[in-house]
Amino acid sequence: MEWWLWPLALFAVSFAIGVVAVLAGIGGGVLFVPIVSGFFPFHLDFVRAAGLLLALTGALSAGPALLRGGLASVRLALPLALVGSVTSVVGALVGLALPTDAVQIALGATILGIATVMWRAGKADNLAPRPADAAADPVSSALRMHGVYHDAAVRRDVPWQAQRTPAALVAFAGIGILAGMFGLGAGWANVPVLNLLMGLPLKLSVGTSGFLLSVIDTSAVWIYLNRGAVLPMLVVPSIVGVMLGAKIGARLLRIAPGAIVRRIVIALLLIAGGRALLKGLGI
Repeated sequence: MEWWLWPLALFAVSFAIGVVAVLAGIGGGVLFVPIVSGFFPFHLDFVRAAGLLLALTGALSAGPALLRGGLASVRLALPLALVGSVTSVVGALVGLALPTDAVQIALGATILGIATVMWRAGKADNLAPRPADAAADPVSSALRMHGVYHDAAVRRDVPWQAQRTPAALVAFAGIGILAGMFGLGAGWANVPVLNLLMGLPLKLSVGTSGFLLSVIDTSAVWIYLNRGAVLPMLVVPSIVGVMLGAKIGARLLRIAPGAIVRRIVIALLLIAGGRALLKGLGI
C-alpha cells in the first residue's frame, strides 16, 4: 500500500469516528485507538497520543455548539474535570512505562469491558432518578451543581440536580487514570457516571461529557508530547477528520435516536477490542 494512502484512510476513519463519538457522548479516542492500533501499521505509543489529541480536538470542536444549546454545564463539569485531569497525568506516565504488548492486551480487555458497561448502561437508562425528584448532597449544594436546560425534542425545560457527588469524584479519578494510560479519552465512562450515578438527564450527560473531555485529555496529552510520541502524519489527518465529523455530530445530536447510535458504538467496540486483544497476544 502506498504511503500516501494511509493519511487518506486515517482521514476517512476519523471523520466517521467524529460523528459517532459526539452522538454517543464518548471520546473519539475510545474508538480510534483500538481500531487504528489493530488495523494500521503504527506503534501503539503514537496511536495513544493521537487518540488523546483526537478526542481533545473533537470535544473542542463540538463544545461551543453544546454550550450554546444548553446541553453542557460548565458549573457541573469543572469540579469533575479537575479530578480527572490530575489522575490522567498519572495514567499517561504508567502507560508509557509498561511494555507495549502488555498495554495492547490491557487495552483490548478494557475496550471489551467498556462495551459491556455501555450495553448495561443502555438497559439501565430509565433507572436514573428523575432530576426533579433528586435530592442534593452537601458537595453538590456547596458547588451549586444544579440548573435547567431546554430539551428541544420534548419542547420543555428540564430541571436537573446533581447527587452522589463524592462518589462521582472518585469515579472520575479512575476514569482519568484509564484515559491517560490508554489514550481513550474519557467519554465512554463519563455518560454512565453522570446519568446513572449522579442522576442527570441523558442529553445533559452527553453534552457535558464532551466538555469534560477537553479538560481531562489536555492534561494527559502533555506527557505524550514531552516523550516525543506525537507523529504528525498520524495526528494531522486524524484531527482534521474528527473536527469535521464532530461538527456534524453536534448538529445531529438533537434529532438522532440514541438507542441506534449506542448499538453501533457497542458493535464497533466489540470488534476493535477483540482485534486489540488478539494482536497483543500475538494471534
